[in-house]
Amino acid sequence: MNDKESNAEDAADDGINERHRERMRRKKSVVDGKIAKATLTGGVLIVNAGNGKGKSSSAFGMVMHALGNGMKVGVVQFIKGAMSTGEEIFLRRFPGEVSFHSMGEGYTWETQDSERDISKAQAAWETARGFLRDPAVGLVVLDELNIALKYRYLDVQTVITDIQSRPEMQHVVVTGRGAPPEMIEAADTVTEMQVVKHAFAAGVTAQAGVEW
Repeated sequence: MNDKESNAEDAADDGINERHRERMRRKKSVVDGKIAKATLTGGVLIVNAGNGKGKSSSAFGMVMHALGNGMKVGVVQFIKGAMSTGEEIFLRRFPGEVSFHSMGEGYTWETQDSERDISKAQAAWETARGFLRDPAVGLVVLDELNIALKYRYLDVQTVITDIQSRPEMQHVVVTGRGAPPEMIEAADTVTEMQVVKHAFAAGVTAQAGVEW
């Protein structure tokens, strides 16, 4: 490449960089404006729903955020409980910061006993109520609560009233497929996980460190 070609290439790169800087300046102005308007503080209700993988994983990511910020955490699992999971084994190492209650007996197609499932869900909700009334608990994770609501093991209006009556600065994360419309309406943030591909469809079994 001769000097003339090199100079032309440099000039083209400079033009690309300048256009990029200008786009980023405009974007920064928009983002900064939105940040300036976001002045409210308070506990938020987050719902992770949908058929895709990652609902509980996202919730336990928030547990890490909370612990890193010195908050106490309460976890209630409504369906899970028939087997230990990696998150339960790990978080039980921090009994002073995390109160972990895995109160289900497994997937509904395994338990095949609706009366017992209802009883377990109601007992789990009583535990959840204890967290929702405690201002010392900064984050409450209600794992697979949506499924308990979907099967009408719990009354959705009672659940929402209890959540909305919680301490002002307390955050709540609800997970599970089939989130009822009332829960979505009550939430501040809703994320629906969609399936694009899943290894299980190709015959890959659930594995430690990935599914539990």
